[in-house]
Amino acid sequence: MKVFHTRKKQFLAFFMPGFFLGIIYVNFIAKKYMAEPGIFSDYFLTQFTSVQIDVREYLLYLLRLRLLPLSVLAALSFTKARRAAAVLFLVWTGFSGGVLISCAAAGLGIKGSLLCVTALLPQFLLYIPAYLILLWYCYSAPGVQWNRQKTIFVILAMSVGIILELYVNPVLVKAFLSVL
Repeated sequence: MKVFHTRKKQFLAFFMPGFFLGIIYVNFIAKKYMAEPGIFSDYFLTQFTSVQIDVREYLLYLLRLRLLPLSVLAALSFTKARRAAAVLFLVWTGFSGGVLISCAAAGLGIKGSLLCVTALLPQFLLYIPAYLILLWYCYSAPGVQWNRQKTIFVILAMSVGIILELYVNPVLVKAFLSVL
């Protein structure tokens, strides 16, 4: 159990600097782009509430968006570059999260941050453990072995996450935007 806490701290040691770099990037480097209307503008958000989502197209988009990084990380997990891949993935994920939260807060204030949380639920409650298992393997191998249970869990968590993102998440986001 002590190893788990040590790895968790190491993961945070790579994620958090990326997160802070994302915040710094938005606030100091990309400041001029923040003045332009984007996805966190009132116009875009009101348009989203009235749009009808084509499930088939959205499913293809989600499969590409969610399974491509998972597949690349999984493929790299069986190479000697697995630890570097895990570190780069954590830094990039932190950076992306920092950029997203900063853009949302700059565009809508606290409502933007709450919108981001709403947009990540409930699917990220499944995506995060699936990725953590894969990252744990990448970072700990060869001391940790990959097995069938891990494969089943990752595939099942990602599949259920995609289904939730396809059907439940748009309803939650639209409900949140209607109250906004």
